[in-house]
Amino acid sequence: MLLPVNATLGVVMAALLASAVAIAARANFGDARGARRYGKEIAIAGARAALQLAVVSLVIGVVVHVLPLTLGFVVLMLSVAAWTAGHRVTRHPSWRWAAAPIACGVLPVLAALLLTGLLPPKGIALIPVAGILTGGALTATVLAGRRALEELTARRGEVEAALALGFLDRDARLEIARPAASDALIPGLDQTRTVGLVTLPGAYVGMLLSGSSPVEAGAVQLFVLIALLAVQSIAVWATLELVARGHIVGMSERAPSSDV
Repeated sequence: MLLPVNATLGVVMAALLASAVAIAARANFGDARGARRYGKEIAIAGARAALQLAVVSLVIGVVVHVLPLTLGFVVLMLSVAAWTAGHRVTRHPSWRWAAAPIACGVLPVLAALLLTGLLPPKGIALIPVAGILTGGALTATVLAGRRALEELTARRGEVEAALALGFLDRDARLEIARPAASDALIPGLDQTRTVGLVTLPGAYVGMLLSGSSPVEAGAVQLFVLIALLAVQSIAVWATLELVARGHIVGMSERAPSSDV
């Protein structure tokens, strides 16, 4: 066991969470208007994580043994990821489109792994891999969507100038948003470049703790990282297209109407 599950662990986690909240509050993390205060969000996130993991730990013990329940749990993960990503990207009703990049990234990769036999159709294998891929798609969608919308807002004049030069709505917005949205790939790229040198990710450590050899653990971790790069690339591309076509818009924007 990597960490003992006892009272000491609970106290240390509570102290670390309190430290994060205090630092965020002291540094005034958030926007200038105070509409978002990250100290409060950190506290809520920590409490939610504890509650959700407690419930999920009980649920997974049941669903991993029944394939229909396993598939239902995967759908639940995708739904929660879409809801979270959409509300992180925009408060506009168009947040629902965030489900598309996540599904487009995760489902084809999962299907390919299942069809080739690399991933057995068993809950004990399917749920962890689906969770890792969904988490990567969630992060990429949020970063790409937020950066693209922020760039379009800040450089609205350049979009209008491109339209005046004859660019279509999609092309004008894509030209401005693409460089910023592409930065969403940086965390995944850095994680892959530095694996084994800076970090030993969870899949590798988990395989070692389960008794696998370092070579087997390394192969599984490499597979996870490569799959994540594929998922995140698809998610960023899909998010960028949705923003460029006006399907995902910010609260202060109007959707393009000419070539959607």
